[in-house]
Parts: sequence; structure tokens; C-alpha cells
Amino acid sequence: MTLRIVAGTANRGLAEAVAAELYMEPAASEVERFPDGELRPVVANVRGADVYLVQPTGPPVNDHVIELLLLLDACRRDRAERVTVVAPYFGYARQDRRRRPGEAIGVRVMADALATAGARRLVVVDPHMPAIEAVCAMPADALTAVPVLADALWDRLPADAVVVAPDLGAVRLARHYARLLSRPVVMVRKTRLTGADVMTEGLVGEVSGRPALLVDDMITTGGTIDAAVDVLLAGGAQADIAVSATHGVLVEPAARRLARPEIHDVVVTDTLPQRDGPRTRRVCSIAPLLADAIGRLHRDEPLDELLVHA
Repeated sequence: MTLRIVAGTANRGLAEAVAAELYMEPAASEVERFPDGELRPVVANVRGADVYLVQPTGPPVNDHVIELLLLLDACRRDRAERVTVVAPYFGYARQDRRRRPGEAIGVRVMADALATAGARRLVVVDPHMPAIEAVCAMPADALTAVPVLADALWDRLPADAVVVAPDLGAVRLARHYARLLSRPVVMVRKTRLTGADVMTEGLVGEVSGRPALLVDDMITTGGTIDAAVDVLLAGGAQADIAVSATHGVLVEPAARRLARPEIHDVVVTDTLPQRDGPRTRRVCSIAPLLADAIGRLHRDEPLDELLVHA
């Protein structure tokens, strides 16, 4: 089968960078938008091909989800042999359980919709739900960008720094950073109040007199990071804090929260387009990671060390 990269509009620059890593051009595609907001995607030259459809489902999430589903259907109807969805940022992954009666499980609905539209495989990067394959009717691979981010942090992180998980859900991620950076792990105890606000309850570990690296899978409003910085400073940490996350969603008021003088470095990847953001932000590309994974899948080779917490 011929390998084809199809780019959605959510992050066309990333799709083009992935294709360049594979020494090819993305397949011809376009998305027409009608005056009422309806989308009409068109793809070309994918018949009989092994297609990798690159489309993160970041803000505006619902528009990008619908575009992804329509692109999938377009590839299927053009008789693509196999279509793999490459959604580096996978929207709705936070909705992985019912916290009260009457709620939907958004990640399951998303996975089912992709399978119905024609996806044969799903590739994501550092999803909020690491065991995402458990809710998918198709194979799902969760890659990790932690080695890319750790490499960017290596020369700038003080030798006595601690790696901080801002909540229990980030502990496994923090341990991965800690192994690569040879630093100890500390955890912040946190309770989420709303989608934008959290309450912190203290620290597990020693931070007194030490700089810190706060790590998470994503930064949306920055509320978790902001609260964790307060706890670190109250625990005696140095006002020398770096922040690292795979997904820089960065909706308001994230830029203001990350502009605190105690935060001297913010490192994210290009899973989502990075436009306006904190003055301290650095962006690391995951195009080589995605190209490596796509090449291995196309050749039916194992992903192994590319996977989350491998």
C-alpha cells in the first residue's frame, strides 16, 4: 500500500512537518465552509492507500471533531485501504467516567464515532486517559512526548530541582520525567472545583529551598498550575519554577496565570497550534515522533519505546 498523509485544518502546519519528515507531501485535500457553518471536506488520491489523517481535536473542539469525522468518511468513500486517525490532542479524553448521574462518557462516544466513520486505528499523544484503548473498538496507540520535553529541559533545569505532579493523575507522568531527568518526585494534593478552578490541600514530598519543575499532560486555563505554584511557594520552594506540558491548550486566563514572575520557563509541544501565549513559552515539535510512529505502523513494526510510560 502507498503511504498517504492527509491534513485536516486543525493543525495543518504539524501535518506538513510530519509529511516532510517522511520525505513526502500531504495528499491534496480541502475543507469548504458554507455560510451556515457546515463543512464539506474533499480528499484526493487516496484510493487503495494507507492513510494517516492528522487532525488534533483542540479548540474549537466540536468543529474539529465534525471535520475529522467527515474527512474519515471522505477517505472511506474514496476507497482508502486503511485509515489511521492521528489526533495528537484528543478532545473529550477528560470525560472518561461518570462523576454524577446523567453524565455522558465523552471519550467513549468519540471513539465509537471514529470507528463508525471508518477509522481502523487511533494514534494520540499523552492523552488525559492513558488507558484510552480500553474504550476503543479499534486499536489505539498512546505515544508520549515526555522524552522530547525532557530533552528540551535538560540544560536549563537546576541539579537540585524536584519534579512536581500537580495532582494524583499526573504522578505517572511526573515519574517518567523524573527517570529521564534524574530528579525526585513531589505531588500536590488537589481537588477540582469547576472546569477552571481547583483547590489544593498540601504537598507530598520535600521542596524547601529547591527549584521545581511542574509537569502535566495539558495546560488549559492554567488553574492547576497556578494553584500548584502557590502550594510550592508556601512549602518553601524557590521562586524558580519551570512548567512543562504536552498540550498547550492555553485558553483564557492561562496566559495571565503563566506570566507569574516565579515561572521562568514554560515548555509545550505543537500538538496544537501555538499562537498567543506566555512570554516564557518554548515550543518543541513532535513531528519527528509522529513520523517515526507512522513509518513503523505503515511497515507493521512495533512502537515500543514511543508509547506512554514505556
